[in-house]
Amino acid sequence: MGYRLRLLCLLIMPGGGGMGGSAFSPFKHRVFTVLWTATLISNIGTWMFNVTSGWVMTELSPSPLMVSMVQAATALPIFLFALPAGALGDLFDRRKLLLWSQIMLAVVLFLFAGLLWKDGVNAWVLLLFTFITGAGSAFATPAWQAIIPRLVPRDALAPAIALNGVSINAARAIGPALGGFIIAAAGAVATVLLDAVSYLAVVAALVWWHAAATQTDTLPRERLAGAMRAGVRFALHSTPLRHTLIRALAFFICASAYWALLPLVAKDMFQGGPSLYGIFLTALGIGAVAGVFLLPVMKKHVSADKVMMLATAGTALCLLMFAYGEYTGIGIAAGLIGGVSWIIAVASLNVSAQVALPDWVRARGLAIFQMVLFGAMTAGSLGWGQAAAVAGLSLALTVSGLLALFLIPITVRFKLNLGEYHDHTPSGHWTEPAVSTFVSHDHGPVLVTLEYRIDDADRDAFCLLIRELGIIRRRDGAIQWGFFEDVEDHGRFIEMFTVESWLAHLRQHARVSAADKILQDKIVALHRGATPPRVTHAVTPLAGKHLQAIPKNHHD
Repeated sequence: MGYRLRLLCLLIMPGGGGMGGSAFSPFKHRVFTVLWTATLISNIGTWMFNVTSGWVMTELSPSPLMVSMVQAATALPIFLFALPAGALGDLFDRRKLLLWSQIMLAVVLFLFAGLLWKDGVNAWVLLLFTFITGAGSAFATPAWQAIIPRLVPRDALAPAIALNGVSINAARAIGPALGGFIIAAAGAVATVLLDAVSYLAVVAALVWWHAAATQTDTLPRERLAGAMRAGVRFALHSTPLRHTLIRALAFFICASAYWALLPLVAKDMFQGGPSLYGIFLTALGIGAVAGVFLLPVMKKHVSADKVMMLATAGTALCLLMFAYGEYTGIGIAAGLIGGVSWIIAVASLNVSAQVALPDWVRARGLAIFQMVLFGAMTAGSLGWGQAAAVAGLSLALTVSGLLALFLIPITVRFKLNLGEYHDHTPSGHWTEPAVSTFVSHDHGPVLVTLEYRIDDADRDAFCLLIRELGIIRRRDGAIQWGFFEDVEDHGRFIEMFTVESWLAHLRQHARVSAADKILQDKIVALHRGATPPRVTHAVTPLAGKHLQAIPKNHHD
């Protein structure tokens, strides 16, 4: 079934920006310890099965394209369903969402084990079940990532993320080798059954964990479609997240080559069997575990952008070693280098995405990050698989490695961790609109205007700051934004933006952050009027209604 939930959880890797608390301080919190242990068991089961799925496909249909489609079928549902899954993770109880997704995955795997036992699996059935389990993982992963801050206090968050990485990659070091031996000793059915049982360990832990609900928003819950639009709008207009997504796209397009083609690399280029494939995956896992502990050391000496450059270069080296290595030792070394590079890159990208996101859109933002990751992995898997079928494995791996090196100087201008020092805590400094008549939540669109008095000496500084504010307005819900200079009243500037509904504007009030307040305070400091900037709200008049005077003023 490809990488599924455990590969997805690689996104929850050791943090950047300081490691609050000791490395093992999260284990002081029982809920974290129980869930960590359960997911470690499940991770081992999943990586055992990863060996099975790739190897079964080499026996059912050994063409490079079909083998690479195992990963593509895993990644595609993440790309398709990540955004609605992220919206659900922000709108509903994340624990219950996780619980039902794990039950579903266990049931699907028990069914697949039965089909394998009855010899009812062909290449397309394998791909179908891969897609189904990928879909289940897609709906679980954003919620997994978003609950981490609920399990430990803030000062233990970074170590908790790091320990998640240890769990994933310790399992990746143990599971593949164990899976290869189990396939040889007991067959593929055994690994599938063990993976299904491992999901039940997570189910038991989630049933034991009685988490208090955290959705305390007094406003009505967003509709799914609107929540999805809000998530996309945020991603498009958040510079820190957008830069992270561009860097992720460039990296994963290239790195997908060895993930997609590794079963064939082990079988055709190194003349090995499922045990060697498991050994290569184990080498990747050991390298990733080493990378977990290497990353904090690297970040003390170089910036996140330079760390990402080194990880990309390491990935290129891994690809070239797989392409031209003739001995098992070279393949193992390539796996170690690839594992270190993979975890460093994924960790750096994930931390950059995390620090760019306020809590109200966290699951959606991380889901969009996953869409980019798995969209790139899907496209890359199919592309490199087809390239290997046409030109050969060695050339496909070589081209992917050289492309990774070529993209380093092109993408370096897109900076990581731009949101590291932004305080996303809601500031609550916008006064609620004091309307003079009833306005329903779905009434819209809403026009908001703000009037400023700016001296000529401050004009350039104001224009620079107000454009930055415009990005924030769009990011948090504005569907249109602009600012204008009054040609009849020198020094008078008007900012305006529209929001799709009154409820959407109330959500803007709830979402404005402490970092946004700092920017707005800088703008207000340039205002030279006798009173604060005048703010008005207006809505489209309703036919047949005699509304009293709107807008009503207040100070945002």
